[in-house]
Amino acid sequence: MAEEVGVSRQSVHGWLRRYADEGLVGLQDRSHRPDGCAHQASPEVEALVCELRRHHPKWGSRRIAFELGRHGCPEPVPSRMTVYRILIRHGLMTPAKRRRGRKDYVRWERDRPMELWQMDIVGGIFLADGSEAKVVTGVDDHSRYCVIASVVRRATGRAVCLAFAEALREFGVPEEVLTDNGKQFTARFGNGGEVMFDRICRENGIVHRLTQPATPTTTGKVERFHQSLRRELLDDVPVWPDIDTAQAAITVFRHEYNTDRPHQSLDMAFPASRFRPAEPGVVPVKLPASVTTPVEPPAWSELVIAP
Repeated sequence: MAEEVGVSRQSVHGWLRRYADEGLVGLQDRSHRPDGCAHQASPEVEALVCELRRHHPKWGSRRIAFELGRHGCPEPVPSRMTVYRILIRHGLMTPAKRRRGRKDYVRWERDRPMELWQMDIVGGIFLADGSEAKVVTGVDDHSRYCVIASVVRRATGRAVCLAFAEALREFGVPEEVLTDNGKQFTARFGNGGEVMFDRICRENGIVHRLTQPATPTTTGKVERFHQSLRRELLDDVPVWPDIDTAQAAITVFRHEYNTDRPHQSLDMAFPASRFRPAEPGVVPVKLPASVTTPVEPPAWSELVIAP
């Protein structure tokens, strides 16, 4: 009989069961829509998602899902994709274009903190006097902990070394430092001499590693810090009144970045939970005299630093 009417035997048996249970009413067409949806959040959770997004417009779906679980969601925590769909449905997020993955991009990470720092310089601090200040930045490779975020009026070699020296005082001496080929860091493409930054590294036993030209992904962790800094702070302040105000705001951002911001690359852990400074003890750090004091000193002075 199924073949005669062009349907499957399962359909015929289903009709017979429905006729036996409900009569002719049971043979009416029915919706195939499922009774429920496994990934559909309740109205209460949906409202929480929207509220978090409105209070924190820079948070994405992954961060919102993390915060729901962190602070006790009243129901099972929705997945990142469920949060994403909620935000799209309520017009709180623009659908992102799908990006093709780069097969040649290799992720790497040092095994422990203080093994390698990545350093760089970023602009975007526009001041009321019409000038643009820079930020000297440094990130621990293993933990993503920001060890340097120093605003400078001009990113000279001395300004960069002063920021570097301050980080050495606070955290101790890393084994290696990775930078690009900027003239503040190296004379690789200059006269072949030794710049102040290279000299500090050599005198303190720090291996200074340089990226290949035009390879910004090599210092991807510090570049990722720059991206967050721009998107979450600098883009919202077109003009800063002065350097001190900018430095105070960036210091607050740096603290939040280190201690209260989950990182996807760390399985949503905080950098501060993975970072450990150098072992306690007195560490002698040799610095050029121009970095330690403006007074007439010998060519080199030794600064003893206690972490």
